[in-house]
Amino acid sequence: MNKELGYVRVGALIPELKVSNTVYNSKTIIENIKKMEKEGVNIVVTPELSITGYTCADLFFQDVLLNDALKGLKKIIEETMDSKIISIIGIPLKCDNQLFNVAVVINKGKILGIVPKTYIPNYNEFYEKRWFKTSHSLISKTIKLFGHEVPIGVDLLFRDSSNNDMTFGIEICEDLWSPKTPSTDAALAGATMIFNLSASNEIIGKKEYRKSLISNQSAKSVCAYIYASSGVNESSTDLVFGGYAGIYENGSLLKENERFNFESSYIYEDVDIQRISNNRIKDISYMGVKPDIDYRIIDIDIEGNDKELTRNYDIYPFVPKDNNKREERCKEIITIQACGLAKRLKHTNIKKCVIGVSGGLDSTLAFLVIIDAYKRLGISNDNLIAITMPGFGTTGRTYQNAINLMKSYNVTWKEISIKEASLQHFKDIGISESDRSVTYENTQARERTQILMDIANKEGALVIGTGDLSELALGWCTYNGDHMSMYAVNTSIPKTLVRYLVNYYADVETNEAAKKTIKDILDTPVSPELLPPDSNGNIKQQTESVIGPYILHDFFLYHFLRYGAGPKKIKYIATKTFKGMYSEEIVDKWLNVFIKRFFSQQFKRSCLPDGPKVGTISVSPRGDLRMPSDADNTIWLD
Repeated sequence: MNKELGYVRVGALIPELKVSNTVYNSKTIIENIKKMEKEGVNIVVTPELSITGYTCADLFFQDVLLNDALKGLKKIIEETMDSKIISIIGIPLKCDNQLFNVAVVINKGKILGIVPKTYIPNYNEFYEKRWFKTSHSLISKTIKLFGHEVPIGVDLLFRDSSNNDMTFGIEICEDLWSPKTPSTDAALAGATMIFNLSASNEIIGKKEYRKSLISNQSAKSVCAYIYASSGVNESSTDLVFGGYAGIYENGSLLKENERFNFESSYIYEDVDIQRISNNRIKDISYMGVKPDIDYRIIDIDIEGNDKELTRNYDIYPFVPKDNNKREERCKEIITIQACGLAKRLKHTNIKKCVIGVSGGLDSTLAFLVIIDAYKRLGISNDNLIAITMPGFGTTGRTYQNAINLMKSYNVTWKEISIKEASLQHFKDIGISESDRSVTYENTQARERTQILMDIANKEGALVIGTGDLSELALGWCTYNGDHMSMYAVNTSIPKTLVRYLVNYYADVETNEAAKKTIKDILDTPVSPELLPPDSNGNIKQQTESVIGPYILHDFFLYHFLRYGAGPKKIKYIATKTFKGMYSEEIVDKWLNVFIKRFFSQQFKRSCLPDGPKVGTISVSPRGDLRMPSDADNTIWLD
């Protein structure tokens, strides 16, 4: 677990407790803090009033309880003096002749700061205002505890001395449920982590609402949110507490516990502060807005450790994760693609489209998107002019799949060989027919584009591009060949998602002939088919053997563009994510290829045709990627 790469291991502890037994509760907290430190946890939060229990009611008026709570806190401080872990403990505390519900932040035998609760509930089952005062009534800025002056107030942020991005703020239970939650100001002031000490009882439907509340606050504030709520050992006189613990990052749930556990339990996860910070510098809607509070900054020391990263990353970051929502997500993506094209057809008052069909994945998806757009506009499929253009590398398999696909949807289809035209062009520019250079390959790609463009002119149609996001990122396209079109529907669909969408089309297709064809296209190796096949007529030129596996490149692309991750971090998480699939050396090899090609091929992306943005990543030069074509890649490769 590497602090240098932006990770902080955070934890939420739900300790077993006995209501009002401060000795027992403190001992339990100490035992679990030490366990969590061995797990490499940097910061741990406990529930609200964890030393006493939340449900002490009028016992909070008893000096015995309040004084022994302080003794319990002192015991925790002394027993964790040699620990690196930063602990956030809930306790009732007298200050300014009032009683406050506070969070005490301790580390290495010191109290770093104390944050009181702001919004005190006084409704239904919670009459907390009977015992506690709001932070608004706090007068003092410091309080003397155990012989030391300690900062107290809601205006405290805790910031790592070596990394300003590693900053956390605190709010307590009801603070989160209020319209103006303190964590919003804390996030605006730089907090990338919010810790919540809570006591949230369980009633029907509350679990889902609570989770959505935490998730939304984490998303709105672009932060990690770590939540720990009182457990089932609280008093059950009128209420039952479940002890929910959850760790969220930018709206996504990273880890949560099983509730209703009578024994102590804890969870932890590695939150990615670098990712959060990168999201923030790209968010101009509210970051930079001045918070209502002038914060005091408390220096802390978050220490790295040698533990293995627990955080898991998706092998397919572009592909929907929830299979139960597969149909919903696929329909949404296809609808965006199809409606983008439909709008262009309506605007131009054009019904006809021209597309090159190769029998490969990309052209198949673009072809099916056009069919979908036609259905939405009530345009007959025979207005789609689909053209297969066999060349020197075309195999019987892809040729027949292209023919079958076109016939299955009753489009107007043509077959135009590019061989003679390419041979004439070789002769014109003075290269041999046996030449196998990039010129040999690109001649064919440009000849195909010329045919498509000229037929579009002849028919009054639009040429629909088929190239995908992965190819654009790597520059794996022929400049002014397959690189160019009049509208490009796949422009923000990466190769792994192309396959996912085409597979969905195959599964829902009721035409058995079309289904069979699409399934075979899915099983065909990815290839531009610009070099002759082998002696058995099989595809010889396989893209992934030349530029690397698309599953890796899509992973690199996602973390590089979406979160600004550097090569060192990408290699670190890719090696872990693809363990057992690709060795560290293989990851390193193709990551180098990705970086070199991404930088050197920007000139192709600088003049892309229009196309719809579908996901969070696009390389359109008009909005999403404004990058110089001659940027130097040295520091990334180094």
